[in-house]
Amino acid sequence: MRPLHPIDFIFLNLEKRQQPMHVGGLFLFQIPDHAPSTFIQDLVADIRNSKSIPVPPFNNRLNGFFWDEDEEFDIDHHFRHIALPHPGRIRELLVYISQEHSALIDRAKPLWTCHIIEGIEGNRFAMYFKIHHAMIDGVAGMRLLEKSFSKDSNSKTIIPPWCVEGKRAKRLKETKLGKIKKVFEGLKGQVEAAPKVTQELCQTIFKEMGKNPDYVSTFQAPSSLFNQRVSSSRRFAAQSFELDRFRDISKALGVTINDVVLAVCSGALRDYLITQNALPKKPLIAMVPASLRDDDSDMSNRITMILANLGTHKEQPLERLEIIQRSVQNSKNRFKRMTSNQILNYSAFVYGAAGVNIASGLLPKHQAFNVIISNVPGPREPLYWNGAKLDALYPASIVLDGQALNITMTSYLDKLEVGLTGCRKSLPKLQNLLTHLENEIQKFEQLIPQKAQVSEQTPVEIPLKTNNVIEESIQTQKPS
Repeated sequence: MRPLHPIDFIFLNLEKRQQPMHVGGLFLFQIPDHAPSTFIQDLVADIRNSKSIPVPPFNNRLNGFFWDEDEEFDIDHHFRHIALPHPGRIRELLVYISQEHSALIDRAKPLWTCHIIEGIEGNRFAMYFKIHHAMIDGVAGMRLLEKSFSKDSNSKTIIPPWCVEGKRAKRLKETKLGKIKKVFEGLKGQVEAAPKVTQELCQTIFKEMGKNPDYVSTFQAPSSLFNQRVSSSRRFAAQSFELDRFRDISKALGVTINDVVLAVCSGALRDYLITQNALPKKPLIAMVPASLRDDDSDMSNRITMILANLGTHKEQPLERLEIIQRSVQNSKNRFKRMTSNQILNYSAFVYGAAGVNIASGLLPKHQAFNVIISNVPGPREPLYWNGAKLDALYPASIVLDGQALNITMTSYLDKLEVGLTGCRKSLPKLQNLLTHLENEIQKFEQLIPQKAQVSEQTPVEIPLKTNNVIEESIQTQKPS
């Protein structure tokens, strides 16, 4: 038995019927060409018959203010096998996923479920996994799931995701002395960070706020369609884009891939709001989570955020790109002057009130930003599960009161997987954003010189996010 971490407690108390607080992912697999007709049934049987014991946090359940080991762990409660009705289109798949992702997880059991879904057209099957944010963050969850897969197409070893021991499980086994030592080291870091943080806060208040046009404050996001209370119903739309398209544009225009991603999202959001007669006169502000990790840890508290001016009040794509680049660079320059501990303390002070508002939902129309746009770096090599190739992976995220839209992206091989999560009631025809994204990419492709020969890869600067959600229409754009 161990006490709830304060962050765990916050995520548990944020949960309401219309605001589920679990994250997850949808993984699409291609069944091997010469696999037997019982391939999926055999896979499910092997998992159910596995003698592997679930590791923390997958065997932990709530017991008041503590996490306690579930002495009556029942795999059939968590692991489910279903088949889609004929014809098994992506539409049928995501109707099921949407319903499952909208449902709360039973708090009497460990807070996760895994679904194997067969009967999908194109000789495919899927795995849908969801887990409460109090147990694990989205990025760490994706990493744990990836570790249950193999880079070898001939490997037949099946490791259930709930049996993969991550860094958090190892930390739970640390001695009390080791944990106390880390607490004191953390407090020491906070004290040492104070002078520099104070200096940067003074510069922000007296030199940048209201004076630097590239500085984005927590007070300038306009009221928008995206900032309203949410219902319990979710819509998720997703599509795969060729990563080289973004690389080519960034190379030709001399900007980072992230700048291009934000500019493409900006144009798509602008077009979507115009179709809804809801485009604000002031530019939308995006919150871009950024990683402060300097190692491969999966801790969930090494994240800050960059506020980006999306320039949606401008019609021309290049004008929006310039505004985005300047506002993002302004934040980067500030953070370069600080250590990770100093950045965390600075962010806590500057963005603290905004966080309280999001958590409480008291002022849903008065937000520090309008939309979350985040990238999560994914596997660069093909992955397999019992010989079945992973075709696509879409992270699942959270929608909150006052934040009705979440744009999540992850890279996989040569693709950028884009997931849009929104409140079905608040955002009509959300799936049309996919078309707007494609149209905006084409606009940039038409702007770059046709002679441009892109021979070098532009480094991918991908800010990391802590949580990641699902919907009703995954459309996969195949590389031509």
